[in-house]
Amino acid sequence: MRFIGKWLVSTVACAAAIWLVPGIEPVGGTWVGALFCALVLALLNGTVKPLLQLVSAPITLLTLGLFYVVVNALVLELASWLSLNLFGAGIAIFSLGSAIMGAIIISIVSMLLSGVIGDD
Repeated sequence: MRFIGKWLVSTVACAAAIWLVPGIEPVGGTWVGALFCALVLALLNGTVKPLLQLVSAPITLLTLGLFYVVVNALVLELASWLSLNLFGAGIAIFSLGSAIMGAIIISIVSMLLSGVIGDD
């Protein structure tokens, strides 16, 4: 049940990124695209993202943590690509700048919603 709650929070956050960032478009409908992208994003956050953080730790330290935003954007780009190729639905990201803005929006909305509903 906890995974479903996090998945729904991520879905709303992805929908907010679709709505707010001009370079991110839904494929397969706004909610369907956000749903599949959030599913893949949740799986990547648990598997690939920790490895990327470990590998990029030296440059993250040199940039005082700002490179962490780039890692989030790369994971979002990968989630977009995988969801489109596996399910035929997801989000299309047109530039790295859009991915960075989308990652920031998704992080902020997820943090706020998790705080409101009490999700850990």
